[in-house]
Amino acid sequence: MQHTLTPRRWLVLVAVMLGASIGDALLGIGMKHLGPVSLNNLGALLFALKSPWIISGIIVLMGFMASYMTALSWADITFVLPATAFGNVIVTLLSKFWLHEQVSRSRWLGVALIVIGVGFVANGPSRTEHAEIEIEAVP
Repeated sequence: MQHTLTPRRWLVLVAVMLGASIGDALLGIGMKHLGPVSLNNLGALLFALKSPWIISGIIVLMGFMASYMTALSWADITFVLPATAFGNVIVTLLSKFWLHEQVSRSRWLGVALIVIGVGFVANGPSRTEHAEIEIEAVP
C-alpha cells in the first residue's frame, strides 16, 4: 500500500495531537484548582464537573476522541498512536510554559526519544493490507 496521507488526514492527526494535549492541560488546571480527590469521595469528583476548566477539558477531549476514532477508521492503531505521539512534546511544552511545572532533563530526554520513535513509525504504511475475505450471507 502506498503511504500517502491527504491534507485532511494530516489535519485529523493534528486534531488528535492537539485535542489530547490541550484537553489534558485543561483538566490539569481544573484539578489543581480543586485540590486532591480520591475515589472514596465521589462527591468531590462530581463537584469538579462544575469547574469551567474541567468542562472545557472534557469537551476538548470529546473532540479528541472523535478525531482519534476517525483516524482509526482509515489507519492501523500501530500507525495512529505513534504518529500522534508528538502530542507528548505539546503536553510537555504546555506543562512547562502554561502550567509552570518543572520538567526535568530526564523527561525532556524521554520526549526526545518519543520524537525519534515517531520518525521511525511515520516512514511505514498507515494501513496493513489484508487479503479480502468473502463472507457468505446467512439465509
